[in-house]
Amino acid sequence: MTTTVVPTNRAPEGGRMRPAGARAVKPRNAATLIIVRRDRQKPQVLMGKRHGGHDFMPNLWVFPGGRIDRSDFRAPFATDLRPEVAARFEAHIPMNRGRALALTAIRETYEEAGLLLAKQAPVRPLAGPWREFAAEGAAADLEALEIVARAVTPPMLAKRFDTWFLMADAERLISLERKPDCGELEEIAWVDFDEAIALPLPSVTRTVIGEAIHRLEDPDRPRPFMRFGAGATRLSHL
Repeated sequence: MTTTVVPTNRAPEGGRMRPAGARAVKPRNAATLIIVRRDRQKPQVLMGKRHGGHDFMPNLWVFPGGRIDRSDFRAPFATDLRPEVAARFEAHIPMNRGRALALTAIRETYEEAGLLLAKQAPVRPLAGPWREFAAEGAAADLEALEIVARAVTPPMLAKRFDTWFLMADAERLISLERKPDCGELEEIAWVDFDEAIALPLPSVTRTVIGEAIHRLEDPDRPRPFMRFGAGATRLSHL
């Protein structure tokens, strides 16, 4: 695997800096979901605006997503990851963590946007973060997912994430009608890719939108792995 070092003069955005002299924190595992809708004249993507009170990426537009939870390692699912997606996870991280990250992206999309990337399933009593999802009579549809990119936030930030960007077609949603969300996102909208690029975005989100556009045209496109540093970005591929 070839790694390219790309110099950058951009300051880290959307995050609080760690105190001077403090050791860099370990990145938290996270996942986010790009949902593409193709029933309009132009393909659209689901975006949400973060509240101004957040200390990480306030007032910026992002894809729904968040950090992994212990419950994601044991949550039920209706369909499993496709073999090629599972193999790509397993080439970099333990398979149980890859599946859990896929479940993270689906759970967070429900919590933040009220949309279920799932199959109808018998209602089952679950405790914890998956309780409301299961109460909808739904089980996660992991087969719908593909990997677009991975990115690790810079070491100078007080909060760091190792984020996998996943993508799915909106046709795999149980419904386009949103369930009530938890309010973590201030606004939610379907926008075409040109409109998405024009929004106030974190630079990594802008980059990943470009990757999603290219992936729709070329499904075999290499998937970037971006590790952001103080003065350079280390770019390799998954």
